[in-house]
Order: sequence, then C-alpha cells, then structure tokens
Amino acid sequence: MRRILTIALCVAALSSLPSCKAVSSLVHDGEVVASYADHKLYRTDVRNVIPQGLSPEDSASFAKQYILSWARDKAFLDIAQQRLSKEEKDVSKDLEAYRQALLKYRYEQHYINERLDTVVTDRQIDDYYDRNKEAFRLDRPAMKARFVTMAGDSPNYPVLKKLMSSDRPEDVLAADTLAFNSTRHYHDYSDTWTDAALLAAEFGTDYVRMLSKKTGSTIEMPSSEEGMMSFAFIVDMVDAGEIPPVEFCRERICDLVVSERKRDLLLTLERDLLDEALAKHKFEIESE
Repeated sequence: MRRILTIALCVAALSSLPSCKAVSSLVHDGEVVASYADHKLYRTDVRNVIPQGLSPEDSASFAKQYILSWARDKAFLDIAQQRLSKEEKDVSKDLEAYRQALLKYRYEQHYINERLDTVVTDRQIDDYYDRNKEAFRLDRPAMKARFVTMAGDSPNYPVLKKLMSSDRPEDVLAADTLAFNSTRHYHDYSDTWTDAALLAAEFGTDYVRMLSKKTGSTIEMPSSEEGMMSFAFIVDMVDAGEIPPVEFCRERICDLVVSERKRDLLLTLERDLLDEALAKHKFEIESE
C-alpha cells in the first residue's frame, strides 16, 4: 500500500505541474527526479533520452511524459510481483527461448550478409516477369501522367493544360518551362509507371473518386486549396485486373528475387549444419 501511495503521489505531483518550466526544474534540480519504492530515476537517465534539437519547452514536455511512463512501468512491475504466483513469475524458460532465437537470428543475418548477392540484372528481371506474369495483375490501375495544381483563374492555366496534353516533345518542354514559374505543383510522370493511388494523392482524394472525374485522357478537379485547380493528362494507363509492363514491376521483382536468394541461403545453411553434425556424430537419430 505504501508503494502504491508513493507512486500515486509522484504521478499526481507530475500531472498537476502548472507549466513546462516546473517540469524543467524537476528534471534539473538534484540528481533524483522520481522514485518508486527502491527504484530511482536519475536526472542523467532522463537527459539521455531527450532527442537533440528540441526547444527547452519541448524538452521539458518530453521529460514529463518520460517520467510518467517510467512511473507507470514501475507500478505495473510492482503489482505483477505482488499478484503473480511463483510459477508465473519464473520467466527463465521464456528468456532462454528468446536468447536462443535471438542468437539464431543474428547468425542467420551474419551468414546472409556475407553471401547475399543483391544485384539483379535486367535479364533476371525479365525472366522472373515472364515466369510469373499472373502474380502481377493489378489491384489498381497504373498510369503514366503529367500533373499540375495552379490558380484556376490564371491565364496560363488553359495554356498549360493544352501543352501538357500534347504528344510533341517541344510542347512538353514548353509546359515544363511555363510550369516552373506559374504553378503550385507540377509533376511529370510521363516516363514512369505510377500507381493510381499515388496520383490520386496528388489530387488529395482516393483513386476511385479520381477516376470518376476522368474524361478521355484528362482528369480535372478543384484543389483543396481555395481558388486552385488540379489537372492531369494521362499519357498511358493499364486498368485494374490487367498485367502491367515489366517496368512497373521492376522494383517489386528485385525485392522478390533477393528474398528468394535469402530463403535459399537459409535452406543451404540449415542443410549444411545438419550434414556437418551428422558427419561429426554430433547429431544422431535413435533407431527404435
């Protein structure tokens, strides 16, 4: 009861402090800033966890939250010590299992880091794509597009929309030049396949609503910023349910290939370890 009262008074005192300045004073005046039974929280402990670059007010606020979190942890530990049975408090088996799993994981990472080839060639990407095309069917459309947000009443807005919608390289270059000086946002995704959800984020909406505004190859919507309009010209598009070009899948394929190599390395490691153990008679299966 005395312990619970001590921590309650500590938390109450911290929670009722009138300002960050008071917390700052608590953190920096004296070595111990909080205590719970035999546990003590020292000024250096708090100081070491405060992120660099915070203002004095933010540092004090962070310190207060850390002290309260520390107090809650000690309160939980205390009640667990009181209420759990001897068997429930015996965590030696759990700790040993965790230690073994952690050692196994660390050696696996060491083994992989020494042997893993992370280079995936274009030929390997193409081969993987050809063998697994069905796995890349789209849940959402993929697009190549040009996007702009600018003042809807700007005289440059209709000009830029026309230039963005052109197939002529000189018009696209002119659009880039005009957009640099007269737009809020301008992104040219015309050379890169982009998930429709990413383009929708530029519009500040979801891709379903964005596509509902699509007319031909253009999408136009009022921006969330007052007086602003957002416009996109769709250079190319692959619908949901279809298989996109390999370029759209390139990064994902690289990740998949490297993951397969990791899996193969771990299988090789496990097999070699057992083979070596059998050869050295460290591992035996008793016959019935």
